[in-house]
Amino acid sequence: MLPADRILLTNLFEAAVAAADPELALKAALPDRPRGRTVVVGAGKGAAQLAAAFERLWDGPLQGVVVTRYGYACPTRTIRVIEAAHPVPDAAGLAASAALFEAVRGLTSDDLVVALICGGGSALLPSPPPGLDLADEQALNAALLASGAPISVMNAIRKQVSGIKGGRLAAAAHPARVVSLVVSDVPGDDPAQVASGPTLPDAHTRAEALDMARSWRVELPPRVARWLTLGQGIAPDPADPVFAGHQGRVIASARLSLEAAAALASAQGIPAAILSDSIEGEARDVGRVHAALAREVALRNRPFARPVVLLSGGETTVTVRARGRGGRNGEFLLALALAAAEVPFAALAADTDGIDGTETNAGAFAAGTTAARLRERGLDPMQLLAANDSWTAFAALDDLFVPGPTGTNVNDFRAILIR
Repeated sequence: MLPADRILLTNLFEAAVAAADPELALKAALPDRPRGRTVVVGAGKGAAQLAAAFERLWDGPLQGVVVTRYGYACPTRTIRVIEAAHPVPDAAGLAASAALFEAVRGLTSDDLVVALICGGGSALLPSPPPGLDLADEQALNAALLASGAPISVMNAIRKQVSGIKGGRLAAAAHPARVVSLVVSDVPGDDPAQVASGPTLPDAHTRAEALDMARSWRVELPPRVARWLTLGQGIAPDPADPVFAGHQGRVIASARLSLEAAAALASAQGIPAAILSDSIEGEARDVGRVHAALAREVALRNRPFARPVVLLSGGETTVTVRARGRGGRNGEFLLALALAAAEVPFAALAADTDGIDGTETNAGAFAAGTTAARLRERGLDPMQLLAANDSWTAFAALDDLFVPGPTGTNVNDFRAILIR
């Protein structure tokens, strides 16, 4: 890959992240000040940065608490920041859920709750319902992550096995008004899906969640499956009067970030084609489809003429088949590099929060020469893909992309450059 291509792809990622800057996103979405108190709650990988930005923008007293991933905190003045585990919940997350409930306890109709919600909140807010415990929620999360099910399915199931998700936190704030300001990391930008909607209920039923689990062959832990079958702790109905007057607004999303990246590419003389901001599916399959498109452009100048940068977003999934290292963006890229071997392309795929899976990289760079370079080093790219070991592949090539935590999260960013 040419150094200039790597620089361009990095700049496009940075433009996408900048478009989801917490302060810019919040500035146009501030609610009216209430007669009473303002309480801020929140969860997600960018929750601390959202809280700090809200403090700078808010003209009045406030208090509150947010939870973010370990290592993702930032200084705040009055809003307490708690760190907890992601993607598998821990005891710190339990304490954070309790702190959020305490923050909204005893409010009146004169008070305002501002919920700052972004991706990652599902794991950061464990709150097992009566009859289950943290170990059950951890087992459920592990089963969902290994299943390959889309995020919408995972969240529909999580909402049914929780004491805080699916609008339950907002219900606890009644009769206060709740305004949810959401940075979307889900395909379609349904605010009730982000972080499994602690302050925004949706209409999925317990029966539908069970059907989804069966359809996607999610291996529900026995205690969780039994609890779901008993039908206890039904998620709140969106029509419940406790949610009257509540608002939910998406303030940043993959669509806006991809448009910013496309504008930067065009300004540098390279047309951009946004394929979609809501691509789902198995990461390796999505990689192969992108490879076919890149090959068609490179060989036949269709459906887009060269030069072009192909942009896409959304959230793919990985069905865990082995104990390799890496996340969905690395898996996407390794499949892309295999299927488009020798095609003259340069690509970057990365999670906009700065972390791909459980490693420290956000993603990686790949090119038409990636598979051959791996073989030169004695590594079999097909075996690495089969073992879900994309991190090892790109680490060996020094092609990992490590920007660090970005303070926001609008899901995956993918850019394929064809000169």
